[in-house]
Amino acid sequence: MDFTNDILVHKNINGTEFIQFRKLLEFPNVKHCYTLRKNSINIQIKDNDNTDLMQSYKKVSEALGFDYKTIVKPYQTHTDRIEVVNDAKGEFDEVDGLITNSENIFLCTTSADCTSLLFYDDDKKVIADIHSGWKGTLQKIGKKAIEKMLKEFNCNPKNIICCIGPCIKKCHFEVDEDVMLLFKDEFKYSGKINEIIEAGRIVENRQKYNIDTTLINKILLQEAGLLPDNIIDSGICTVCNSDSFHSYRVDKEKSGRNGAFIGMK
Repeated sequence: MDFTNDILVHKNINGTEFIQFRKLLEFPNVKHCYTLRKNSINIQIKDNDNTDLMQSYKKVSEALGFDYKTIVKPYQTHTDRIEVVNDAKGEFDEVDGLITNSENIFLCTTSADCTSLLFYDDDKKVIADIHSGWKGTLQKIGKKAIEKMLKEFNCNPKNIICCIGPCIKKCHFEVDEDVMLLFKDEFKYSGKINEIIEAGRIVENRQKYNIDTTLINKILLQEAGLLPDNIIDSGICTVCNSDSFHSYRVDKEKSGRNGAFIGMK
């Protein structure tokens, strides 16, 4: 499937497939992509073997034109921790977001249904790469990333662009009542709880609920001061398109990981 549309460009360079946001392509100094699972792209260490990871790093870096040795990827554990990256040698354990204003550092987060948020401020030349799983979304990590960009680099939120990568959408993010109540309690203040949460199927006499985490992130980003036109949603559900993207809901423990990359040259 080709995902090219008014928002995205789908590219295949020497067999390495990825999507890019047209908005970020307006800035020649910014290199970015969100990977597809085609051609064995898997941004993951499996069974303490980093062979797939390094091969994928090399394929993506060759396609985008950067040195794979400059990639910085945190060890993600669904936290709301965000760190500033000053060089490509840093190690970031239990961190789910990275920010830098340094050139020739390429940030990477991974996901397999979770939300990837790519940020860019062209005025201050600052980028951020955030992994926002449902736990991170509950902890408002996207909003906290913007607050950190303002604190550390004096960014103006009106100048910040955020691109929302492929992720599990409301159609497939199905939860039980306990998780639903967490979201209801946290976001009832928004006045959009009926849009965020919808009663879904009944399975074995238990009511299921569908949660719109993309809408939540859009609400949080606007609360932090981003302009609606600067919030760009890929519109892609990783579960609906699991033939093209890694999806934990579909493949369970066998699932690989998609990579969200961004850097400045």
